[in-house]
Amino acid sequence: MQKILIIRFSSIGDIVLTTPLLRAIKQQNSQIEVHYLTKKEYADVIRHNPYIDKLFLIDNDIRNIVKQLRKEKYDHIIDLHKNLRSFRIKKALGIPATSFEKLNWEKLLLVKFNINNLPKVHIVDRYFATLRKLRIKNDKKGLEYYSGLEDEKQIKGLDEKIADDYAVLVVGGTYFTKQIPIEKLLEIIQAIKIPVVLAGGPSDVEIAQEVIEQSEKTVYNAVGISDINESAEIVRRSSFVVTGDTGLMHIAAAYQKRIYSVWGNTVPEFGMTPYMPEHPERFTIIEIKELKCRPCSKLGHNTCPQSHFDCMMKIDFNKIF
Repeated sequence: MQKILIIRFSSIGDIVLTTPLLRAIKQQNSQIEVHYLTKKEYADVIRHNPYIDKLFLIDNDIRNIVKQLRKEKYDHIIDLHKNLRSFRIKKALGIPATSFEKLNWEKLLLVKFNINNLPKVHIVDRYFATLRKLRIKNDKKGLEYYSGLEDEKQIKGLDEKIADDYAVLVVGGTYFTKQIPIEKLLEIIQAIKIPVVLAGGPSDVEIAQEVIEQSEKTVYNAVGISDINESAEIVRRSSFVVTGDTGLMHIAAAYQKRIYSVWGNTVPEFGMTPYMPEHPERFTIIEIKELKCRPCSKLGHNTCPQSHFDCMMKIDFNKIF
């Protein structure tokens, strides 16, 4: 039996994007035992995945986790995070490792000089490059998500009155310039003809409340009510999803939902669009392509560097829907 450790500390979307590797490893080689290392705060994102034999959780101190990992006597490490912390863990364990190539220099060229040398390859396919030594190939079946709530009849945050036909609108996001502005969220709600459920994380409660207060239509709210797995289940049961470049976008892709994917300061060229190789027709990219100021960051900003936020404000959602 061969034992490997996969490292991906964060965040929600990035962890979900590793799920095709887990499935492919276990289905293509039953003699490989898969262990996964992530941050404690993201444990629920991966906890129910059936292809993980053992889950390890890390906090700010790596010494304790290194002690635990040393006892496992791994044959190989697959580092899908590639930062200082993962480097320290690999060095401490002292076993063969393969690391994901982040393409930071290529992204910087696109952000700073509008020079696009990025390969036209999705990040999932680049993740699979780390498995070449294991002779594991991409099965092209896409992402997976396991909420552990699939059989639950009632989900906290989902009103029973609309359980048959509703759209999910994802509010908020890690950075302001990746968030759909409140004015545009209201525009989307007006344009959608079926009930709308707001979804997002704990930090998005104020945004959701503002939207509810300003909306001319009844809006159903799961923000601050549903945890990540309850939110995932709300996405799974929905008719379609409208979302920025967020973790819930990738969860929606894992469920093969119809997705309207809205892009602000980041761009699809970074290789992190909804990954649905069997059904690419199920997602639509919404962006203002001709803006010279895009992308203004590989991650995001707390305010628009140009002060106009045209990448979001110029999108005509009434026309789209």
